[in-house]
Parts: sequence; structure tokens; C-alpha cells
Amino acid sequence: MPQAPKPISETFQPVRPNARVFMCGSVFDQRVHFYCMQPARPLTDASHWWLDRRAWLLAALGAIMVASGLVHVPVWAVLGGPWEGPVTWRKPILFGISGGLTSLSLGWIWSKLPWRWGDAWLAAATAWALFIEVVLIDLQRWRGVGSHFNRDTPLDSVLFDAMGALIVGVTLVSLDLAVRLFRHRPLMAADMLLAARAGLALLVVSCLLGIWVGIHGEMQQRIGLEPTRLGAAGVPKFPHGVAIHAIQWLPAIAWVARRAGIDERMRCRLVASATAGTLLVAVYAVLQTALGRARFDTTPLTAAVLAAGVAGLAMPVAVTAWAMVAGRRQAR
Repeated sequence: MPQAPKPISETFQPVRPNARVFMCGSVFDQRVHFYCMQPARPLTDASHWWLDRRAWLLAALGAIMVASGLVHVPVWAVLGGPWEGPVTWRKPILFGISGGLTSLSLGWIWSKLPWRWGDAWLAAATAWALFIEVVLIDLQRWRGVGSHFNRDTPLDSVLFDAMGALIVGVTLVSLDLAVRLFRHRPLMAADMLLAARAGLALLVVSCLLGIWVGIHGEMQQRIGLEPTRLGAAGVPKFPHGVAIHAIQWLPAIAWVARRAGIDERMRCRLVASATAGTLLVAVYAVLQTALGRARFDTTPLTAAVLAAGVAGLAMPVAVTAWAMVAGRRQAR
């Protein structure tokens, strides 16, 4: 015998008056009690997402890459060597950690999206692309040669071109995921959804800037100029690196703010502030590079842009910290 349907009061949760309710993809401003079309059982944004068939390999290889980056820290401490330059332990450290975090984040995003034909193999290809790029960078450092803009031998040239092709592929996949994330509304809190969308969009922008860094360096190298410099002292990789990890820190802000007991509307404002701050810092990095100036050789204009960006990032951190302290005081 089929079971009788549950009363609507047991199936859906009421939301407060004046709340925004998401129904069938539309947003309605409610001025009376209504029932939000979400399951009564709360959904957590990060519960076992790595068990998704599309995410598990991205998560596993991402963890290995992060571990590889951390392992190279004591290697650098023991063997020594410069932090900057074409041949440095900085690259295995930073690319390992950065590539691993990116892989983990892409797996998390994928687990929130509805299934599409080819998702499993595309996610696996993305995981291996990021992993192989880190392996090639590590290989070149252990060989004692530069990994980027190195065409001293046919092998070096092939490896550099392979890294470029892998990153182009990851960029296209990230763009596809961003489009899907904006077209579909996953079962996520509004603040976490905003953080995921903004972070993924900034990741795509960062990847495109990284591709430009490679093209610019190749052109510079062909005419005998320094491939890692623009103008007198501009650093082309600076804008690329500024926003690449927004896909981690924006969701982290939303998650910590929720743990601190901040309501959803305020959490959305905090994530929006952090997003605006990240964009302003990225604009600052682009201006500094375009002007041919070093990272912190500021002008009055760029200093003002940087200050505004830092303020936008600091505000959610301060508000969340205050809420956590206040919550602990009340719990005593």
C-alpha cells in the first residue's frame, strides 16, 4: 500500500517574513510566512562531497599535490637555494599546493552540479591534467633546470609546451563549470552559492591571465627580453596569482561565518564584500603590472585601489571574528 503523503508542514521548512524564497528558479519577496521549497532535513554544503563519482579523483590527486608541495618545504630548507628565479624550490612548493587546492575545489564544485553525460571522464581528465603539470614542474626542478620559458633542449621545449596545453584544457573545463554553476541553482545556501560562483569566475579570469603570461613571455623571449617582466619592473604573474585562490577563501568565509552564527543575509553581504575586495586587489595588480611597476611600488591611485580592496577583505574577517568572540562569551 502506498504511504499517505506527509503534511506540508513536515515536508518543508517555513522561512521568516520578508525572506527571499527560491522557487522554480525565481526569487519572490515574501511578506508573510511561507514555506521554502527545500527539504526539512538541513543540507550541509560540504558533507562527504568527495564521495561523488566526479569528485573523488580530483580530491585524491589534489591531496597528493598539496602533500607534495609541503614535502618540498623541508627539501628547500635542507638543500637551500633562492626563492625567486627560474630554478627554485618555490615552484614545486607553490605549484603543488596551488594545483592541489584547485583540484579539490573543482571536485567540490562538480559534486554540487547535476550530472551531465561525460562528467566522470572529464573530471578525471581534469584531475590528471593538474597532477601531470605539477609532476612536470617537480621533474624540471629536480633536473636542475627551469620549468617555464625553457627551450634550451628539445625535451625542455616539449615539457613546457605540454604544461601550457594542460592549463588551456583546465581553463576550458573551469569555464564550462562556471557557466553550469550560473545556469543551475544547486542545493546550497545563498551565501555559499555566491561564494562558489564568484570564486569560480575569478579562477577562470586568473587562468586566462596565466595563459596571457605564457604568451607574453614567449613574445618577450623571441626578441631577447626578460619573459617574466613587463616594462621596467612589472611582474606579469602578479595579477594571475592574486585571484586564483578566491575559489577557496570565499567559500571559507561563508562557512566560518555560518559556524559563527551569522544569519544568511549578513553572510551574503560578507561574501559580497570579500568578492569586491578581491576584485579591487586584482585591479590593483593589473594596474601595477601595466604601469611597469613592482608589486608594491605604488602610485597614489593604485595605493587607493589597494586600500579599498584590503578594506573589503578585512571587513568580513573582522565581523566574523567579532561574532565568534561574542558567541563564546554568551555560551559561558
